[in-house]
Amino acid sequence: MKFSDIVGQNHLKNHLINSVQVGRIPHAQLFIGPEGSGTLAMALAYAQYLICNNKGNDNEGGLAACNLKFDHLQHPDLHFVYPVATNDSVKSNPVSDDFLATWIDFLKENKYPSINDWYEAIDVQKKQGNISVHEAANILRKLSLKSFEGGYKVMIVWMAEKMNTEASNKLLKLLEEPTEKTVFILIAEDEKAILQTILSRCQVLHFNALNEQEIIQSLIEMEACDEVDAHSIAKQAQGNYNKALKLRYNVEDEYPFDEWFVTWVRAAFKANKNAKVVSDLVKWSDEIAAIGREKQKLFLNHCMELFRQALLLNYSTPELVYMQPKVESFKLENFAPFVNENNILEIFQEIEDAIYHIERNGNAKIILTDLSIKLTRLIHKK
Repeated sequence: MKFSDIVGQNHLKNHLINSVQVGRIPHAQLFIGPEGSGTLAMALAYAQYLICNNKGNDNEGGLAACNLKFDHLQHPDLHFVYPVATNDSVKSNPVSDDFLATWIDFLKENKYPSINDWYEAIDVQKKQGNISVHEAANILRKLSLKSFEGGYKVMIVWMAEKMNTEASNKLLKLLEEPTEKTVFILIAEDEKAILQTILSRCQVLHFNALNEQEIIQSLIEMEACDEVDAHSIAKQAQGNYNKALKLRYNVEDEYPFDEWFVTWVRAAFKANKNAKVVSDLVKWSDEIAAIGREKQKLFLNHCMELFRQALLLNYSTPELVYMQPKVESFKLENFAPFVNENNILEIFQEIEDAIYHIERNGNAKIILTDLSIKLTRLIHKK
């Protein structure tokens, strides 16, 4: 992975390259950034630069054989950890090594992936993966071995916020006192979900969402995208290059998020004056509860974005609106008057609370039904 292949984040590229050139290499770094900001791509480029003794700003000029191994993501001194869960092939105590071949193929397809993309790849969409204490034991074992090429060993922990407490505690001493020439790169989207004891042992680098111009330029130069389409995609992507790539190649979600949203708000609107419609909301909650927790969280975030778009329309800023539900007979402009300054914050808070409780394995049917009943009141708030 070359630094030049990474979209934007130039100040972080320069910082990491300079840290290697001057010999100030932190033994533990934490890359924090939203989905599609390039944290994983940057970790791969940095690991290659470090292990292969590359020079300059484009990750070249070092050990040719080493760089070739990195091209195939199979260097013996590069290790990966990522959230996993049981599936039809792995019945108990899953660890990253059980899914390594799938992970390598997954990364070759897209180095800006989302956690849900990964869960789909290993067929655990209806479960929440984690990084368990069994994984921590594997990490300790791998890093106790000598480097294959006598240089650095790099352990990339993707979605580090998925480490459970037991695993985090087991890694604390290794993070504080690593073996010689061992570098940890932890990657996370939610800094608050990481134990303070882990944070205190890492140098933290914050990645910003990409700006529209960076996405436009990359789509045109690297994805052969038409300039007009690139501008449209960049606006919709909202700083997320993973989303931009899906839009570029028309990768559609298998679930009808827009239809579910429209069904939900229509039923909530009617239920305020017709108690019989509450049964429709219960039926809707049962349907969403069946799709799995990660998809539920994605859907609720999608709902928040549609409420935000409606608010922008209500306050006469259509130039900022970049999405419309793809449902016939539903126009966001007609819905917009029911989203205003008196209810938007409460709606967001209720949805965020629902996401929080779903993440913590609450009963999805109860959570979604409760959210729906609250929406019947909020949507009519003047």
